[in-house]
Amino acid sequence: MSIKRSGHRVLLLATGVGVGGAETQVKLTARTLASRGWQVEIVSMLDPPTFIPELNGSGIPVHSLGLKRGKPNPIGLVRLIVHMRRFRPHVLHCHMVHANLLGRIARLFGPARVVVSTAHSTWEGPHWRDWAYWATDKLADVTSNVSHAGLRRYIQDGLVAPDKGIWLPNGVDTSDFAPRRFDREALRRDYGWTEHFVWVAVGNLREPKDYPNLLNAFRPLALASRRPLLAIAGCGPLERELNSLAADLGISQSVRFLGSRPDVPQLLAAADGYVMSSAWEGTPMAVLEAAASALPIVATRVGGNPEAIEHGTSGKLVPPKDSEKLSQAMSEVMAMSAQSRQTMGCAARRRVEALYRLERVVDKWENIYEQLLQVRDGGKRRSEPHDTLLARLRCNWR
Repeated sequence: MSIKRSGHRVLLLATGVGVGGAETQVKLTARTLASRGWQVEIVSMLDPPTFIPELNGSGIPVHSLGLKRGKPNPIGLVRLIVHMRRFRPHVLHCHMVHANLLGRIARLFGPARVVVSTAHSTWEGPHWRDWAYWATDKLADVTSNVSHAGLRRYIQDGLVAPDKGIWLPNGVDTSDFAPRRFDREALRRDYGWTEHFVWVAVGNLREPKDYPNLLNAFRPLALASRRPLLAIAGCGPLERELNSLAADLGISQSVRFLGSRPDVPQLLAAADGYVMSSAWEGTPMAVLEAAASALPIVATRVGGNPEAIEHGTSGKLVPPKDSEKLSQAMSEVMAMSAQSRQTMGCAARRRVEALYRLERVVDKWENIYEQLLQVRDGGKRRSEPHDTLLARLRCNWR
């Protein structure tokens, strides 16, 4: 049940508002909060944000700090502070590492009663980022992670105080990704997939997704039969390298690099299975979307994947960077009967509906905002210690 905090303002600060799991989560959260009466605005550090038309159509202004990837510029902090003083958010909710750090520093100069940081990965890259999280932890009221594995790592390594760290996963719109929403056979004809067993993978062509692992795992399947097809939706700096690797492995005819696609729900509806080969993750939106689409899933045992996928029931989990075991799991799914794959896919969707449904996740965010605002605004729980408040809220978030 939503709280209906009409008139309250939330500013969502993201490193970027482009194509990616974390970015998609920002968009979905903003849209849902706005529908519940929140005044929502989004600030993207990078320019240009790609979701502007869709979000503006929902009445959600999107602003950019005009920064460039890999080029730190203090003007971004100044622009954020100016925007915060104009909008005066009750809640500043930051997503992804650069935005989390920038938002914490901006709190020293711009009005925000509550500051929340959300980390979307178990590992954030260079060690300086871990140090920066530790150094600025006191400037955030709460730091969440989208996976239990990520939260454990953050607490164990001292990046977040134990009494300020929470788990709250990504949420997926299960109406957008539904197995009966599309005409599967018509889609397969349109895509030219009618003669193939089609594996779909969705994700940016970057190091964390470990697509070389996937291509090496797919090679024996492709060489043994012309039937399997691997369709990869995503773009990124490794595109040329991965195309060359597919050619070197002799599987170019069985691999389709689709680029960035607006029709991911349709791609998943037309697929036979979903595969993820990541070396590290948070709780990937792509896995949740595949599960909501009732697909059997093969994924590496990283980040939140073991939380989202029940091994042997809703999918198969394998160690990261092990192409042989990934290939074996894919082969086992292909050898299953159509009915068995359907049963596995239905189990995946039931789990998503129970734990990762967007409405349920936003309900929890509203509860977090409400409780923290009560403390900051001098409400009835002002005298309650911060660690006691967090402990009580954790019970409600499960």
